Amino acid sequence: MLVDSHCHLDYFTPLELPGVLSRAAAAGVAEMVTIGTTLAQSALLPPMTEAYPNLWCTIGVHPHHAAEAPIPTPETLAAMAAHPRVIGIGESGLDYFYDRSPRDIQADNFRAHIRGARVAGVPLCIHARDADDDIALILKEERDREGGFDFLLHCFSSTRRLAEAALEMGGYISFSGILTFPRSVEIREIARDVPLDRLLVETDAPYLAPVPFRGKRNEPAWVAHTAKVLAEVHDLTPEAIAALTTANFRKLFRKAAA
Repeated sequence: MLVDSHCHLDYFTPLELPGVLSRAAAAGVAEMVTIGTTLAQSALLPPMTEAYPNLWCTIGVHPHHAAEAPIPTPETLAAMAAHPRVIGIGESGLDYFYDRSPRDIQADNFRAHIRGARVAGVPLCIHARDADDDIALILKEERDREGGFDFLLHCFSSTRRLAEAALEMGGYISFSGILTFPRSVEIREIARDVPLDRLLVETDAPYLAPVPFRGKRNEPAWVAHTAKVLAEVHDLTPEAIAALTTANFRKLFRKAAA
């Protein structure tokens, strides 16, 4: 059994979704987490997941949208995360590649999400792109400020420096279809060195379809292809990597294990 720990199922139409979920089940993907990107969109996810017992969700504001509305308070985020189908907060973080929100607002939004995750007692799903040093700095400052918290670097495509900093702070790392791309040699080398008890897999569907579907619209069924490459990197069987990434998912996302 595999878990797609990060996807965007609300990007599929209501007519498409049953087929997407059926293909995922046929591929051995038993559970999926659909991710919040704005507060308005996040509010729609719990009712959506209530209709499917194998779906979970997170709530949060993506850095692209951080300047579109007032930054939510930690208490607001924690209150939204009280719903039983909400197992995490995010995705939030920093994106200096597109810079669609001013960097200071991205940082304030990120810190609010860290504090909200701590209040709610759920992990934070982190988006990190071209902002490794500031991601690591904010994580360390918030950890020093009020203590540790659970977090996941999703869709990892950053530097070894950020991976090592995250692991040192107790974080988990999730790999997407980027892991399968021919030019992702350095990402595969980093994945090889991530401890087995800190690994997760995801699609980030409908984005970043893995080889052999690169360029197509991604969907949760294809997380099996990323898991296969991750298994090869660690010299494990696909069955073994499925078992350990699912166990790691349950350990990190404790509400999904209840």
